[in-house]
Amino acid sequence: MKLTQILTTHIQKAIQELFEISIEKVEFQVTRKEFEGDITMVIFPLLKVIKGNPIDLGTKIGEYLVHNVDEVVRFNVVSGFLNLVISDSYYIQFFTSIKDDTQFGFVSPSSTTKAVMVEYSSPNTNKPLHLGHVRNNLLGYSVAEIIKASGKKVYKTQIINDRGIHICKSMLAWQKFGNGQTPENTGLKGDKLVGNYYVEFDKIYKAEIKDLIAQGKTEEEAKKQAPIILEAQQMLLDWEAGKPEVIALWKTMNQWVYDGFSQTYSNLGVDFDSYYYESNTYLLGKEVVQLGLEKGIFEKDPDGSVWIDLTSEGLDRKIVLRSDGTAVYMTQDIGTAIQRVKDFQDVGGMVYTVGNEQDYHFKVLFLILKKLGFAWAEHLYHLSYGMVELPSGKMKSREGTVVDADDLMEEMTTTAGAIASELGKLEGYSEEEKNKLYKIIGLGALKYYILKVDPKKQILFNPEESVDFAGNTGPFIQYTYARIQSILRKATFDLTASIDGVELHEKEKELLKQLELYPEVIQNAAQNHSPALIANYTYDLVKEYNSFYQAVSILGEEDIMKKVFRVQLSQKVSDTIKTAFLLLGIEVPERM
Repeated sequence: MKLTQILTTHIQKAIQELFEISIEKVEFQVTRKEFEGDITMVIFPLLKVIKGNPIDLGTKIGEYLVHNVDEVVRFNVVSGFLNLVISDSYYIQFFTSIKDDTQFGFVSPSSTTKAVMVEYSSPNTNKPLHLGHVRNNLLGYSVAEIIKASGKKVYKTQIINDRGIHICKSMLAWQKFGNGQTPENTGLKGDKLVGNYYVEFDKIYKAEIKDLIAQGKTEEEAKKQAPIILEAQQMLLDWEAGKPEVIALWKTMNQWVYDGFSQTYSNLGVDFDSYYYESNTYLLGKEVVQLGLEKGIFEKDPDGSVWIDLTSEGLDRKIVLRSDGTAVYMTQDIGTAIQRVKDFQDVGGMVYTVGNEQDYHFKVLFLILKKLGFAWAEHLYHLSYGMVELPSGKMKSREGTVVDADDLMEEMTTTAGAIASELGKLEGYSEEEKNKLYKIIGLGALKYYILKVDPKKQILFNPEESVDFAGNTGPFIQYTYARIQSILRKATFDLTASIDGVELHEKEKELLKQLELYPEVIQNAAQNHSPALIANYTYDLVKEYNSFYQAVSILGEEDIMKKVFRVQLSQKVSDTIKTAFLLLGIEVPERM
């Protein structure tokens, strides 16, 4: 049983016996460093039901606990705070219960628990993945892993935006200027090749607009009348009409992109259980609109368009079907959500990993699905995240000024290699081993730098800062893990000796207290959809371990019981670092 649960039960009993009053909740916090204690009870809430001096109240409760609860050995009261000193035996017992548990902190899903579907990535098929997609993928993947660890079944999915005018722009530019280029004959990844033609289209388009303005057209007229945009619009109409040669080119170029994405996902270490394609889903939802009309949820305007009025909920009127009967994105998203629950019948909620510019869209989507009466609509969550910017400013896809995801990963690996080489700790490594290590460090740095930030916050990404081997960084944590592996390799003595009755050093106790928080951190991270909670917990654990490492002798300790315990404790810390980093999609190296 958790310490807070044990203490709550006894404190409730104490208050009942001392003051003849029942309380439901007891508020705890970490004891401040300047006071003796391992956990602190906050007295102030009691003053609402018990009249008296908070110091007197705290003293009476403290004395009761010392005399009646084995776990409490001493107490002190500071103002309205009861600081409790917990016995070494409690922490040794806790450690014994977890030291061989390879899934410590993780909860297995029950057969009755509803699954959660997490959507992330969801790219367009007209360009490669960029830094913004990297944050999206890392967030979505990590949140899925954390929810899984919290005790729920999870499905990872994405919807690929494989239709529309932006796709036709790349297709048309390749058709006009491609000269038969393919990924095979150019050596380029397919998504990069297609992305180049998206940029090429924009250059031609801008040049044509400039020419038309020079001929006397307004900018608005020029944008609408530029020959290349008219050709792209015609291509979209031909695609919607199913023109065979357009469909064939669309399939070919999309496949180039999918093959390229697949490589990027593999290098980034993310995966998916299912894929949805906008070309298959853009007609979904239309029949639901009809159902909503019959129920009075939607209303039809004189021009035939269908709307929902959400003004009473503080939103506005939202169109769900155009006057010509065609669907809008909202309609498609309604239909896709319903389709997913049909496809995966145990799904009871969904998480959408999409940038914060879509906050309003998801408020409306979730509200519409609730009004349509779907029970699972109560469990929809928009994992809204801030944009990633570089010191040079915002990225722009059309102008080709984005940071390509593949290039970024390669740069991170190179930077990690340069820094690791400078530190000069790679003697005896083969080139293959070095390159593998550089990749683990580089990607770990990238992922940790992005995931340690609260998702809602904007990130200013600095690659060199992220690969620092000191401070709150991935490489610093990886280095501590590798240091512990070195200790474990040298610990060739019998590690099965009993540790019952070992007297704890202050630093050992602090480390055990940090370990005890891990299961709760996983649950909080899942509930808040925040990998940052896992990342920063791991950093705190590593700081606590390094403080312990500096304060006590491990392998040089003469007392065999203490030595065994310290090696076992080191092992458990490294296991926890490893599982926490796996939740973030980060590998840890055995040597560094």
